[in-house]
Amino acid sequence: MNLVNIAWKSIRQRSLASSLTALSVALGVALMVTVLVINSVVTKMFSQSMTGYDLVVGAKGSAMQLVLNTIYFLDKPIENLPYSYYQKIRNNSGVSHAIPFCLGDTTQDGRFRIVGTIPEYFDIEYMPKHKFQFQPGGGIMKDPFDAVIGARVARSNGWSVGSQFSIAHGGNLEDVHAEKFTVKGILAPTGTPNDGGVFIHLDGFYMIPGHEKPLDEVRERDKAFGLEIAEETPSRERRTFQGPDGKVYKELPDSQKEVTAILVRVKFMTFAPMLQASIKKGPLAQAANPIAEIGKLLRNIVGNIRTVLVVMTALIIVVSGVSIFVSIYNSMSDRRREIAIMRALGASRTTVFSIIIAESILLCVGGGILGFLIGHTLVFIASPVVEARSEILLNPWAFELDELIILPALIVLATIVGLVPGLTAYRTDVARGLAE
Repeated sequence: MNLVNIAWKSIRQRSLASSLTALSVALGVALMVTVLVINSVVTKMFSQSMTGYDLVVGAKGSAMQLVLNTIYFLDKPIENLPYSYYQKIRNNSGVSHAIPFCLGDTTQDGRFRIVGTIPEYFDIEYMPKHKFQFQPGGGIMKDPFDAVIGARVARSNGWSVGSQFSIAHGGNLEDVHAEKFTVKGILAPTGTPNDGGVFIHLDGFYMIPGHEKPLDEVRERDKAFGLEIAEETPSRERRTFQGPDGKVYKELPDSQKEVTAILVRVKFMTFAPMLQASIKKGPLAQAANPIAEIGKLLRNIVGNIRTVLVVMTALIIVVSGVSIFVSIYNSMSDRRREIAIMRALGASRTTVFSIIIAESILLCVGGGILGFLIGHTLVFIASPVVEARSEILLNPWAFELDELIILPALIVLATIVGLVPGLTAYRTDVARGLAE
């Protein structure tokens, strides 16, 4: 009979105490596995690969706020930029794509962000090597009062292609616009904040009363920043459009249009820092590198939280190791006769010592394997709940490389906590043990 079999029989003799000890290890490992998997998903969501844009241009203020508001639909818009500024960026020879975003409104229930943008947004990769796909039966928006919605919006509201909805001005649920938009397309799930976005045609956004900037405020702004003073566009030069309600809507003059942010892709990566510096020098706007800003977020906030959680779970596992030590050490007084008999039958001190160490390792490793199963089961159970309440898609079968460290660490821990009980067994007096 080898050492592992002997150690296993000894564990079975103390099944209740051994089970509880292994369970304490399993719970600690399960918590650590859950933390590692969820942290990995969140990190990937806020990583550089989650956006296909080189710069985000917006009003001067917090660069982090600009990125969180524009890319992740978090926080509040800073301020708006003149539509002419968007046209200037779009016409820059070094820019391949410039996508305007108008933010601030929400759906009528206040749960989802309204994003006024152009159809070109859906032709561009939302992250490297990933393009938007539409669910069957829908497509891109074409007319001013068309809309495209994310998968989570469709699921939460029960909307389908053809559904109509109103929007709340500035997120004020008491101020709901009378105009209705029609869902023309539903995006396939992306696992990004786009799943919670309601994208309406920019032309329709500008036709909604209250979305225009008063001409006197436009002139004050242009004068303050040294821009060309805007003049009112004659009515005959403005296009009209008949809405789904039969009402005729008139196009808003460009001078009274504003954008909240501009998503920029450049033709050459070396041009991005030059454009960013050029925009920064001006009085109106800033250009934030989303990769750099999210990197700061991950290092300063998410990374610290992950470290705290990992340290806490590591301490739980260490406490579980201590419980293994206590369990085995307390059993030594009851096992003196057993050890003495083994020694009398020819077992060496080293053999007895190794059996105790093997017991400790079996308890730790057994609890660790159970912990892996519990941890991934928890992620499996939590994944649909997390997906339903946020834009985060959890893969219950995801395996992180950091998990590979846990089992070796448990073996080291088991060896350490088994040393004292093992030495006690090593020093057991055979004659005294048989006499007892």
